[in-house]
Amino acid sequence: MVPVLLLIALATLATAVVLRHFLPLLRSPGLPKGSFGWPLIGETIAFLRPHPSNSTGGFVHDRIARYGTVFKSHLFGAPTVVSCDEELNHFVLHNEERLFQCSYPGPIRTILGESSALVVTGERHRQIRAMFLALVASTGLKPAYVASVSESARSVVASWRGRDTVTFCEEARKFPYKVIMEQVLGLSPDEPVARRILVEYQTFMKGVISFPLTIPGTPFARGMKARKRISDTMEAFIEERKKNGSSKQGVFLDVLLANKDLSHDDKVAFLLDSLLAGHETTSVLLSILIYFLAKSPNIVEQLKREHESVRSSKGKEEPLTPEDYRKMDYTQRVVSEALRCGNIVKLVHRKALQDISFKGYVIPAGWKVLPILGAVHLDPSHHVDPEQFNPCRWEGLNQTNSKSFTPFGGGQRLCPGSEIVKVEAAFFLHYLVLNYRWKLDGEDVPMLHQYVEFKRGLPIQLEPL
Repeated sequence: MVPVLLLIALATLATAVVLRHFLPLLRSPGLPKGSFGWPLIGETIAFLRPHPSNSTGGFVHDRIARYGTVFKSHLFGAPTVVSCDEELNHFVLHNEERLFQCSYPGPIRTILGESSALVVTGERHRQIRAMFLALVASTGLKPAYVASVSESARSVVASWRGRDTVTFCEEARKFPYKVIMEQVLGLSPDEPVARRILVEYQTFMKGVISFPLTIPGTPFARGMKARKRISDTMEAFIEERKKNGSSKQGVFLDVLLANKDLSHDDKVAFLLDSLLAGHETTSVLLSILIYFLAKSPNIVEQLKREHESVRSSKGKEEPLTPEDYRKMDYTQRVVSEALRCGNIVKLVHRKALQDISFKGYVIPAGWKVLPILGAVHLDPSHHVDPEQFNPCRWEGLNQTNSKSFTPFGGGQRLCPGSEIVKVEAAFFLHYLVLNYRWKLDGEDVPMLHQYVEFKRGLPIQLEPL
């Protein structure tokens, strides 16, 4: 009898909480159409269900068909307006700190750290972003940095000689990691400290994209511990660097150490953000490129002709230059198309700071707003045959002014290293198409969870040219 009464009491309490929480939301005038799903947990589980990255996924596709490109839901524990609308996305991205504020879920803030550029707001965000802009300014398209990227790409591709197959996702991670370790810390990726950081970072990254359960043994819990070990490794490395100095000039860690306003956790967060933005984005972009190009032999042949033309004016071992990159017009269109189709970043998290009216909708203060960047990339009203990989669609277009192409976000949080990512991808393609043909070793689709990954690691078969 007691258990029955307890169940009745719990059900009554839950019903009261639900009614108190949801009824005012449902009655708010001007809200977009939509549904809130299950009591308390909302529709988050369905929203996060994995799907191919060159599709919007069943959840978003179904809601657009039912409610339009702007709809309401209950996601990540909060009432939410989901935007798949080009104009509203642009409006949200370009009104940071005025009408909207970055608002990632608590578990993401916990594992990334409160100093991460992805989660900090206001003056703290401006301070940390300035450090990233300084890093980009110290590298950018400067000849020494470009030559370093060229050599890193060449060495990774050269390491495949004599191999019939490679697991491409593993190989793709080696290239940007080498670049970041050398530029930020002045380390070779083969040095023990760099190897330790890479092992822990891979565990950390699995935690970032996992379900946030802090139970020991879960990927999230292991990711939290990995972040602590990275912090400890960095602390020891920084102390050793302070004591003995650096043998390599122009390392960005020296700029970080000279900044007395940054705490140790700020510096650790900067390294993790650099890896997340540079290492992860570049390696996933390369994997998406190889996946789509394996299905597009005509595009590969056109790429090959462009890169043969670039190489014809240079010695066989001579590194690429900024001028060479500027000649890679078709390559840059291929990279842009991979960013559009691959949708490395599905969405960003924002919160309305006040009641906002836009295009006839009302977004109440305190509600989450999720601009779905990938939905606009795959919208047939903006891109003809959006699921087709077609680099020619970018010919003659000014992408920087396009509201329908936002692979790196926008506004104050536009990724400061977006051009560097594209340079790295173009240079990697240069050495790849001049040295190999490749095909997929079995099907392995890019799946979008919270981040893009290939379940099998994208194995490919190689044929040297």
